[in-house]
Amino acid sequence: MSSVLPTTHVAVMVPEAMAALKLSRSKIYDLLRSGALPSYTEGRARRIPLDSLHTYMRNKLEETA
Repeated sequence: MSSVLPTTHVAVMVPEAMAALKLSRSKIYDLLRSGALPSYTEGRARRIPLDSLHTYMRNKLEETA
């Protein structure tokens, strides 16, 4: 099984986060606005650190356990 997240990147853009989390663009931006998914901007592009994605997924798994 291949990973959706690139292994050579430290941060991903919104479309890659959408694919990794299987969420819509608007849901990703909701998570960014709420702070549930920390990110930063580089120029006009929003970047989401891979650590943020992993932490978000870990937290969601703990909520359901």
